[in-house]
Order: sequence, then C-alpha cells, then structure tokens
Amino acid sequence: MKASTKLGRLAGIDIYMHFSFLLILLWVAYVSWQRSNSLMSVLTGLLFVLLIFACVVLHEYGHALAARRYGIKTRDIILLPIGGVARLERIPTQPLQELWVALAGPAVNILIAAALFIWLGLTATLAPLEQLTLSTGSMLERLMAVNLFMVVFNLLPAFPMDGGRVLRALLATRTTHARATRIAARIGQAMAILFGFLGLFYYPLLLLIALFIWMGAAQEARLAKMKSAVGGLPIQQAMITEFQVLEASDTLERAVDLTLASSQKEFPVVNNGRLEGVLTQQDLMHALAQRNRSSTIGEALQRRLFSVDAREMLESVFEKFSECRCRTLPVTLEGELVGLVTLENVGEYVRLQSAYEG
Repeated sequence: MKASTKLGRLAGIDIYMHFSFLLILLWVAYVSWQRSNSLMSVLTGLLFVLLIFACVVLHEYGHALAARRYGIKTRDIILLPIGGVARLERIPTQPLQELWVALAGPAVNILIAAALFIWLGLTATLAPLEQLTLSTGSMLERLMAVNLFMVVFNLLPAFPMDGGRVLRALLATRTTHARATRIAARIGQAMAILFGFLGLFYYPLLLLIALFIWMGAAQEARLAKMKSAVGGLPIQQAMITEFQVLEASDTLERAVDLTLASSQKEFPVVNNGRLEGVLTQQDLMHALAQRNRSSTIGEALQRRLFSVDAREMLESVFEKFSECRCRTLPVTLEGELVGLVTLENVGEYVRLQSAYEG
C-alpha cells in the first residue's frame, strides 16, 4: 500500500492504484506510437487499457459485495499491472460462502460480456472473433473478448485465482478446510509446473504466470497449515510473557533506549495501569522525525486500540492482525495486560509444534 495512490471511494471501499500500474500505461502509449506515429492511436490504446481495468475493478467489487452479504468487510481494492485485488478482512469459513464469493467476480465479467454482445448484435457491429487482435477491431468487441478471457483465466483451478478458491470450497464440502487447501495448492503448483514448461519452449509470458501461481499456492498452503496447527489452542498458550511496557508519560528517549537494548520493537503503552495502545516502530520513527526526544509517548501514540483476550482461540488472531494491519497485539485477561502475540511468535510456535509432533 505504501507504493499506491488512492483513486477514490465507492460503496464504502477505497480504490488504490499501485504506481507500477503506470508502467502498463507507458508501455501501451509507446507501442501505440511506434505502430502508427499517431496521437489518436495512443489515446485509443490508453482508453482501451483503462476500460479493461474498469472491468477489473467491477470484478473485484463482485467479490467485495458478495463478501459483504456474509458480514465480511473489504479493506480496499488495489489495481496492479497483473490485475486487481479485493483485500477482504477474512476468508469465508463456510465452503458455500467462499464458493459464492469466489464466483461473484467472474460472474460480473460474464454480465459485462453479455451486455456488450447484446449491444453489438443490436447495432449489427459484431464481427468474427478471429478477426480481432488486442490493437485492431471494434473496441467494444475486443473488450467483450477480454472479459471472456478474464472469466476463463480466473477460473483456472489454482491459487491465487478465483478457480483455486472455487476448488477449495468444493473440496471443503467433503473434507476439512486445511486438507482442501493442501489439495488445491498441490493442483495449483502442478499447473504452475506445466505453465513453466510451456513457457520455456513456447510462450515466455507463461513463465511469469507460473511463478505467480506457484507463489500464490505456496502462500495459501502455509497459511492453512498455520491455522490448522493452532486450531483449538488458547492464545495464552503461545503469547509472549516477558516484555517491556512503556508509560504514556515516558519520553521518546526511553522508547529509543528500550529498542536498542532488546530485540523488542513494539511496546504496549499503559496509562495509570490502563492499556492505551501499542507504540509501533513506525510510530516511533515518525515521532522522532516530527518531535524532539523529550516528547512523551502519549503524544506519539496512535489511539486506535486492538487487543485480544487470553482465552480466545489462537486462530482468531489472524483476523485481528488483518483488521488492525499490525504485527503485534496486546493480550489481556479480565482487563489486565498479561502478554503480547506477534506474527513472528505465532509462526515460531507452529514450527515448534510441527517439530514436536514430527
């Protein structure tokens, strides 16, 4: 998100564009100019790309609005050169819910393609698809073809495409979510190997797609393994119990000293024994750039407080981490600060549990 700029907000969801997306526009402008030395050709090419990404945004809104129906919020939608991502606060836990959320995106593209087909038919401008290329032919018909391609590509049974989630949802109706994820991830990685092989000998672009699929499948498999390993365990079993605490009246100098003296980088902040929040490294760096070291922690602290109860199940922290977009959560018991839980120590706990069980 740091390398992105906000384009706007629609239906309560922020839309961001990654700066690398500009490379696509520059490349299209360059190719269009090289082909015809015409400003009109450049503008037409850029318009076509923007229309494609408008369809991508609508695709992601399909996922977001379907997820909203099940009480799942969407943090934002970000446009990347390879497409778009609707960042849901959590993945639906019910297989049928995940199925409908995954299918909602391609369904939007089908509706767009159907609407364009009807319009082209009514205006008698529908030409045979074999006469089209990415740069020649009716713009609306090319847009229809791109939407159909997006449906086919997104329904490939591999993570991180929608088809991988559809496959997992269908498998999860017959087995556990973790096992369904492992099977879907293996199928996705097998597909990545096939695409990589074809890319070496026929279409080099498939090498990039293969890498994209392999990494997406591996990430889903790791996350599922982690959730499975911590299933049914209370947070207090894996939390950090030895940590430093800052008072809201402490100075930034005190926070700097603790940071340099230990491996702890984020500190819970209390005020008269009451938890106020967590001073992150980013908060500290920003405060040091804006204030002198004698300023208090309370002046630099972000007041939005997230915490978890020690008796909650450990798998619930993943949703909390996603919600707060943080790496450290205070753990409380009956209102008292008793520990910290971080992404790193949860991962370490999973590794130790796997080694013990092995």
